[in-house]
Formats: sequence, structure tokens, C-alpha cells
Amino acid sequence: MAQADMVDPVIVLVRPQMGENIGAAARAMLNFGLDRMRIVAPRDGWPNPKANAMASGAGRVLDQAGVFPDVARAVADCDFVFATTARSRELVKEVVTPERAMAMAREMGAAGKKIGILFGPERAGLENGDIIHANTIVTVPVNPEFFSLNLGQSVLLLAYEWGRQGSEVPASVMGFARTELASREEVERLGDHYEMRLEEAGFFFPPTKAAGMRLNLRNMWGRLALTRAEVQTLHGMLRQILFRKGQESGQDEPRD
Repeated sequence: MAQADMVDPVIVLVRPQMGENIGAAARAMLNFGLDRMRIVAPRDGWPNPKANAMASGAGRVLDQAGVFPDVARAVADCDFVFATTARSRELVKEVVTPERAMAMAREMGAAGKKIGILFGPERAGLENGDIIHANTIVTVPVNPEFFSLNLGQSVLLLAYEWGRQGSEVPASVMGFARTELASREEVERLGDHYEMRLEEAGFFFPPTKAAGMRLNLRNMWGRLALTRAEVQTLHGMLRQILFRKGQESGQDEPRD
């Protein structure tokens, strides 16, 4: 199934207590491309002006949110449901990490399955009566001595994992800031420059170790992945040091 046919998961907030946290959850969802929210029995009713204020640009998530009286009806059309909880439960269910959960969600979503993710109320989290509607439990590997997560934070963790697994952005990229990597020839000339000046300064001593020292320096230059601007800066630094030393000793500026 094409990526365009992917069925995004539904975020289900169960008995949320504060409008601000509902708004924060909406922001977290939209940050990573999720916009389907369902709210079960919100404590302060719905709509909630504090939620809209906190959503800050993600108001459309709240505008489209469905409100349900209980969890059963909120997930009635879902093919698979995850329940997020940090505590162990006396229920026999598979427990997975957010990474594994969202990999499962993407696989099922690509097959056209509807996925629901339950998040519990701020004070105590999901109850067993809520979790019985889920197929699998998702637990974030947090500090066991302090495992409490804000509702918005919890939604952000799962939404981020969902977005990360569907992103083609590379894990690492180098920003060149209007320059480019130096060629191997340019790096070689830089190595020649430093080696010549270090030789003049008596750096390669004792002679029995000189070859190994030169080899280590060349390896260092090659490993640094220098840009052209950095190569020129390093040339300039060495010239300026030698120029100042020449002034102090009354000599002319050294030449490469």
C-alpha cells in the first residue's frame, strides 16, 4: 500500500483533567503530522477555552476532535488499540516500547487498519477498566524512581516516534554554511605546510620516531573532514604565528 494510503493512528485522551494539557497534546500531535484526536469524558466539559489557548496553532486538531462518554465507544471502530501506562498491571498483555509500538502501528496502518492509542488522566493514568479495551501496553523506559509524565509529554513521545519512523530525513547531516569540503589535494597541502614548519621547529624528535609522528599527523588531517574555509583558516593561523615570532626575533615574515 502506498504511503499516501497510510491510516494514521487516533490519539484518545481518557478523562483528561486540564484543558491546557489537551491543548499541549494537540500541539504535540500536529508537530508530527497527527490530527485525529478523541476525548473521553473530559473533566471540565467540551469545548474548553484553555485547550484552545494552549494549542497555539493546532486548533484544528481540537475543532475536529470527537467527544465520547467512555473508552469502549471511543475505540469501537479501531482494529488495534495501544494503552500507554508507566505502571505494571495485573493483566496479561504484551508490553512494548514506543519504538516497537509505532513500528507495529505503521505496519498495520499501511494495511488499512485503524489504530487507537489511549492516554490516561493526569493524576493516576489509565485504569484496568480502560486497559481491557487495548491489545497491547506501551511503556516508556523512564526513571523507575520518577516515572510520572505530563499528558502532553506522553503524547509527544509517541507522536515523535510515529513521525520519526515515517521520515526520510537522514540521522546525520553536515551543514556547510556557504562552503564545501576541502579536496584531498587541499588537505595534503595543509599537511605539507604544517609538516614543514614543525620540521623547522624541531618537532619530529627523536629521529627514530619521526616517521610515525608524520604518519599520525597525516592521519589526523584526513580524519577531520575539513572544509575549504577551515583549511584556509588553519593555513592563516600558522602564518600569523610565524609572522609574530619573526617580528619578535627581528626576522622577515616566513614564506611557505
